[in-house]
Amino acid sequence: MSLAHAVLTSLLEKPSSGYDLARRFDKSIGYFWHATHQQIYRELARMERAGWIESSIPADAGKTRKKEYRVLPAGRTELARWAVQSAPPAELRDEFMVKLRADAVLSEVDLRPELARHLALHRDKLAHYQAIEARDFPVAGTFSRHAQIQHMILRKGILYEQSSIQWTQDMLEALELLALPSIPG
Repeated sequence: MSLAHAVLTSLLEKPSSGYDLARRFDKSIGYFWHATHQQIYRELARMERAGWIESSIPADAGKTRKKEYRVLPAGRTELARWAVQSAPPAELRDEFMVKLRADAVLSEVDLRPELARHLALHRDKLAHYQAIEARDFPVAGTFSRHAQIQHMILRKGILYEQSSIQWTQDMLEALELLALPSIPG
């Protein structure tokens, strides 16, 4: 996926200034596709040159002359073209898994503190996702198609965090057992 497609999706949801788009991006699409504000601004300029979006300065912009971006028909066509292309499932690419493998062969590294930190981060993110779900989707099945799809995306994040918590707890437990001194037979 390119950043352009994430930006097009976000702008179709709501035309925005670059600043507002970057802030919204951090709070939604940014959960599964990270981009810096600088990357977003560069992509906006590139997309405008490509004719996918246009910018205008709203009458209420005042002295800021803040541009607002909206998607043009060519951008909508590009997003539709991209959306129907096959995409491979995401592959697990996790630096910490390599560290655990290093721990397995070195036998002198103690990754329990780092696992505990990861556990806390997963719990925090799960609580955050669950708070969003409680706020935005209090009664399942009573939403528009758009809202139901958004809810299912959030559910994937919730399930991911729940499984990460379970795995991390299991790994900590295994390392605790492995760290116990052996009892002479």
